[in-house]
Amino acid sequence: MSQKVRVRFAPSPTGPLHIGGVRTALFNYLFAKKHGGDFLLRIEDTDQNRYVPGAEDYIIEALNWLNIPYDEGPGKEGDCGPYRQSERKDLYRQYADDLISSGNAYYAFDTSEKLDFHRKDHEAKGKTFIYNWHNRLKLQNSLSLSTEEVQTKIDAGEAYVIRFKSPEGETLHLKDIIRGDIQIDTNVLDDKVLFKSDGMPTYHLANIVDDHLMDISHVIRGEEWLPSLALHILLYRAFGWSAPQFAHLPLIMKPEGKGKLSKRDGDKMGFPVFPLEWKTADGDLFSGYREDGYLPAAVVNMLAFLGWNPGTEQEIFSLSELVDAFELERVHKAGAKFDPEKTKWFQHQYLQEVDDAVLAEQFLEILKEKGISTTLDVTKVVSLVKERATFVSDLWHQGSFFFITPESYNEKASAKAFKPETPVLLMSVISIMKASEGFSAATLSEAIKGWITSKEIGFGKVVMPLRLALVGEMKGPDVFDIAALLGKEETIKRIENVIQKIA
Repeated sequence: MSQKVRVRFAPSPTGPLHIGGVRTALFNYLFAKKHGGDFLLRIEDTDQNRYVPGAEDYIIEALNWLNIPYDEGPGKEGDCGPYRQSERKDLYRQYADDLISSGNAYYAFDTSEKLDFHRKDHEAKGKTFIYNWHNRLKLQNSLSLSTEEVQTKIDAGEAYVIRFKSPEGETLHLKDIIRGDIQIDTNVLDDKVLFKSDGMPTYHLANIVDDHLMDISHVIRGEEWLPSLALHILLYRAFGWSAPQFAHLPLIMKPEGKGKLSKRDGDKMGFPVFPLEWKTADGDLFSGYREDGYLPAAVVNMLAFLGWNPGTEQEIFSLSELVDAFELERVHKAGAKFDPEKTKWFQHQYLQEVDDAVLAEQFLEILKEKGISTTLDVTKVVSLVKERATFVSDLWHQGSFFFITPESYNEKASAKAFKPETPVLLMSVISIMKASEGFSAATLSEAIKGWITSKEIGFGKVVMPLRLALVGEMKGPDVFDIAALLGKEETIKRIENVIQKIA
């Protein structure tokens, strides 16, 4: 690639960032870093009616949380700013005028009522109304009116839009890095509005002008923009600019595979579709990956596999490994099915890699919220229970018995474990523990297992009731690890409790 790689993520600040948008940002980031290029953030806020306060900050915070920050954008001014389209609006008008001068665009004065009438009239006849080559000369625009009539209307302050003049009778040959060659018949294209009557450009014009002025080399965006590709290529041609390379990413589908994953699906199906929590002005709360306890690296790894595949069996990738492995040519065309269970699998893998001391700090916060103070080694507790945990919050579910002495015992397990001889066996266990020099897991294991073997007692007859005594149910790590961490006094107290309970 001779030209420096420069890519951009260009969201509209109309609400929280959906994970489809996050994946677009991630693929742009990976591509830029792989080729030593720049990753830009541009806020496309030309549609002021849909602007939502706080959305821009949310987008920036989400990218930072995921550790895929932009190189240029709001607050990180490069040579191509400003990076909000609303702050660039004065420059778009001149480009719209240039297109009129070159004959590639025209003024259109048709009122919305008139266009509505044509639409309904076509529908009644079973047709679709398209404003283009076959009817533009019958409508109210600078192609059908004389220069004087046009000037009179403009001088009188009549509302108008500027439309692109789509070419007639041509076949466009377009290239997409992911989808290959695409052919478009220009006769089916409509004359899109480039400049609105409120003095703001539409997405199409602003997008092309900004990409050109910001030296964007590759446009990596969602599949929903594929129908606009022909217009965008035609705009580059009309301006006499060379176009960037395009890559349209596949849609992210619902878990059952039918239809695009929507903003409402997550809370309906019990998983987040936003990186961070979002509260609407009406007070609706949408859950976020961060607040649900996911690690950012796990979310990034999961998103990378939505539509991309490294071509190997490897599934766990650090960010730098993703950068090295990422190629747009390995992105699929077909929609990528979202799998909430696979997301949890990634989260579980990443949680296992977090240092026990770091998890212990977070676990202590949970204990504090529950009003529990402890002298136990919480880092050790974490090391014993974390392999069964997916989230930090699971550490409580897996290890609460370390901090709360059981007062009841699982009924089903009790019926199986508590036999008439159980109290006598447990009394012997207490005697061995009292006589034991040290109280390490290894010492206890050796002493008690040795006694069980020498007395030819069934292993389960001792270990099952011992586990119930210490935990209250049949779960948890090795029973001798539990005893060693609880300490001699607490362990014996719990065994005595269960003997009383059985008696």
